[in-house]
Amino acid sequence: MQALPPRQTDILDIARSEGRVDVESLSRRFGVTPQTIRKDLNDLCDMERLHRVHGGAVFPSNTVNLAYRARREIAAEGKARIAQTVAQLIPENASLILNIGTTTEAVAHSLRRHKGLMVITNNLNVAMILSEAPDVDLVVSGGMVRKSDGGIVGAAAVDLIKQFKVDYAVIGASAIDGEGALLDFDYREVRVAQAILSQARQKILVADASKFERRAPVQIGHISEMDIFVTDAPPSDDIQELCLASDVELIVSDQREFASVE
Repeated sequence: MQALPPRQTDILDIARSEGRVDVESLSRRFGVTPQTIRKDLNDLCDMERLHRVHGGAVFPSNTVNLAYRARREIAAEGKARIAQTVAQLIPENASLILNIGTTTEAVAHSLRRHKGLMVITNNLNVAMILSEAPDVDLVVSGGMVRKSDGGIVGAAAVDLIKQFKVDYAVIGASAIDGEGALLDFDYREVRVAQAILSQARQKILVADASKFERRAPVQIGHISEMDIFVTDAPPSDDIQELCLASDVELIVSDQREFASVE
């Protein structure tokens, strides 16, 4: 494999760790012009070491899940905006289920001041976030704890979730393909997510724009099965048309752009 110049090696290491790099931050980090960084990224993409996206590049991890800490940092600002929007959609005195994921963790942060909530989760991080919320009743599923991210998976988690019928399910996905399939990496996690969706009266999908640049092997469901999709940037025209045709309410957080029929 071709040896890389030192800066390109460093850029590749950053992309491998964080999943994504952007031109402006790399320019500041290395003290070079954006044009120089663009050339570096083009060289790395020509060698298929990275994949080019708008404003930067992503590490080609289509079938490899990123480290959980790195995923938490990707699109952190967008996830916070998504979470604030979802918190406005969830009324007080409601019941809901939150699944595994860094975006659902952000939603949990935004729900801590809600009153009269009952929250069921298979996410230990969500449980920790809401454990001291003064007016939230918290139910945590049993099952195998996945040490990489604090997710609880397996048949016991599915069995507990199926005992509840809730007002809302708030779920994330590791990837969304161009045809609207919601994808993840772990079959056990997918089984839990499917159980969550089956037990909710209203289904809210939360996913930042980076999820459209990734791929994963196991299908949770399809975006057309959701009631609401909250994201941080306008998705492709195809996805917008799919939401419209399926009567899925599309909300671009912060901008509050609605692209569906009420």
